[in-house]
Amino acid sequence: MDVEKIARAYERIVEEIEKVFVGQSELVEGVLVALFAEGNVLIEGVPGLGKTLLVNALGRAIDCEFRRIQFTPDLMPSDVTGHSIFDMKDQQFNFEPGPVFTNLLLADEVNRAPAKTQSALLEAMQERQVTVDGTTYALTAPFMTIATQNPVEQEGTYPLPEAQLDRFMFKLLVEYPTQEVEQEILSLYASGRDSRRLEDFEIGTVLRGEHVVAIQNAIGRVIVEDAIIEYITAIVARTRSWPGVEIGASPRASVNLLLASRALAACSGRDFVVPDDVKHIAPWILRHRLRLQPEIEIEGIGNEDVIRELLDSVEAPRQGERRRRRPSEPDTGSMLEE
Repeated sequence: MDVEKIARAYERIVEEIEKVFVGQSELVEGVLVALFAEGNVLIEGVPGLGKTLLVNALGRAIDCEFRRIQFTPDLMPSDVTGHSIFDMKDQQFNFEPGPVFTNLLLADEVNRAPAKTQSALLEAMQERQVTVDGTTYALTAPFMTIATQNPVEQEGTYPLPEAQLDRFMFKLLVEYPTQEVEQEILSLYASGRDSRRLEDFEIGTVLRGEHVVAIQNAIGRVIVEDAIIEYITAIVARTRSWPGVEIGASPRASVNLLLASRALAACSGRDFVVPDDVKHIAPWILRHRLRLQPEIEIEGIGNEDVIRELLDSVEAPRQGERRRRRPSEPDTGSMLEE
């Protein structure tokens, strides 16, 4: 699998999704980059902005199993992972898999459920496996959790535990559309197309599950130079000493910056990472990992402001300073069918 084919597949998926999901190009880009980097995504926005529609469209563009869990205050952990049922005939317990056993999992309004239920996703998101009654069950690759949440200020929401927040590679924000984009959305409805009937949009299948796994394997062969690694670690280290930041980013943020930068480079048709890749995705990775001091927040300074100033303060490596670090693995990824 070469980067040219990855870039073409990326562009085709974007085209198919944009048949129905209009005006949120950064959100679509973030979800696809995370998928190719084997990451999970948390999408935050007020109701009605199309978060669920995006995931439904992605499930059609990629031919793999897709399931949705509607998180509610009375949802139990076993409703997510599955549970053992006693078989009277065989006189034994049999495991009944829950909806987490899929390829694309939509955890809709994840912060409507209490922390105990939210934590049921932790093992699946990190280790790609689920343990029930002392037995561990592996999840089928590819696996990705796309969770949506309403702003925490809304009534009836529970803040996600920090341990779970850290399991999300990206936190993406959905903004209100511009008037022009909203007019385009209404034009679709006026022409008889309804987003509740995705078959009206004829979203084509671009990839199958095995192709996604091949892309994920190929991403690991994208070149990362030593200076890029130093740049990544400098950014993350700066979060731990930045004025007004109470808790900075962990080493998992550095790892995610590296993996996601590789995926973004491949989606751009390059087999090497450049500093702009790192800087472009850094806000997606850092915004949910920084805790600001209360006095800073009182002054009206938010995470986005801190991240923007922080990134501007770290000097990006110049072309002449970079030395290539080439992965040693042979290229064994399967090729996408044209």
